[in-house]
Amino acid sequence: MPLEPAASPPPQRGPWPDQPLDILVVGTHPDDAEIGLGGSIARWIAQQYRVGILDLTSGEPTPLGTPERRRAETQKANHALGNPWRINLGLPNRNLEPTLIHRRVVAEALRRARPRIVFAPFERDAHPDHVAASLLVQAARFWAKLTKSDLDGEPLPPPRLLFYFSLHLRAPEPAQLALDISSHLDVKLQALQAYRSQLVDNQPHGQPTVIERVLTRDRYWGHLIGVHAAEPIASAELLGLASLHDLTLS
Repeated sequence: MPLEPAASPPPQRGPWPDQPLDILVVGTHPDDAEIGLGGSIARWIAQQYRVGILDLTSGEPTPLGTPERRRAETQKANHALGNPWRINLGLPNRNLEPTLIHRRVVAEALRRARPRIVFAPFERDAHPDHVAASLLVQAARFWAKLTKSDLDGEPLPPPRLLFYFSLHLRAPEPAQLALDISSHLDVKLQALQAYRSQLVDNQPHGQPTVIERVLTRDRYWGHLIGVHAAEPIASAELLGLASLHDLTLS
């Protein structure tokens, strides 16, 4: 049953994982996954989880970036994190929209990567691409389970969907969870510093840099749960606990 017969999706860059992923982080642009969840990604990899990053766009054009420079920076950042599986879908930067054709591309990527947990950008954001990315992932998560469709890949039972935060919206993050990254904050810093065109060389004088703001936020959320640093997470659905063992009460 065709879901959008009038258009063809753009090519997707593989290779796809040879085993289902435990965790997939969807980034609107290269560097978004590192900003929101860089410490958690590094920690999950150290814990032997199968982790992937799905970048939706190249992030270009930007004042100091080029497609080639962004790819090199992404490769360096990915290495710092521990080399999670990663591809870029090549959707249009600055023109990302929650259209049916873009939903198809993301849904097919989910069916191929087969994650158990998906992290997406939080829907409320000042950057239109981030809003679109969040809506896309939410819709694609539903489409990915469809049978009797012409989507590539086998139907995927809906993975758990959680949301991480960017820095574009100058407002407190409405988080319900905070992931302890105290032991991997230095790794996150290395990954962020790899994006020189975006986070190092392109910063206004006399104001906190993006990296400084990220670290300040992480330390703030760490303070709230009694650790050195943490990354905030939101959920639109009720979360269940099988055990209180890992619940931080300090």
